[in-house]
Amino acid sequence: MKFCDDCGSLMHTEGDTWVCRSCENEEQRDSQAEAAMATQDGQRDDGAPEVADATQDSSETMEETCPAGDCDSDEAYYEMMPKPGGSYEVRLFTCVECGHKWRET
Repeated sequence: MKFCDDCGSLMHTEGDTWVCRSCENEEQRDSQAEAAMATQDGQRDDGAPEVADATQDSSETMEETCPAGDCDSDEAYYEMMPKPGGSYEVRLFTCVECGHKWRET
């Protein structure tokens, strides 16, 4: 994948040339630079990320009403997890009685 140096758009190949369809910038293709580009075939798949379980290794509970319709529990385990992107944390809850999981809104 190559991006345009002028406008930042994705460039496309046309023969021996990279062409930007946004600003019409053209650059000659460089086989050595293209060989160093990561392709989807060359990337590894680490599988799905692990799902947090707020009951695992947790004995701390707090007063929090379970949102499950058929449960009237007011106690839940909780765990703080970093939000994807690392900007802040989110609190994950698991109901002590029914095991329903939800996150703080």
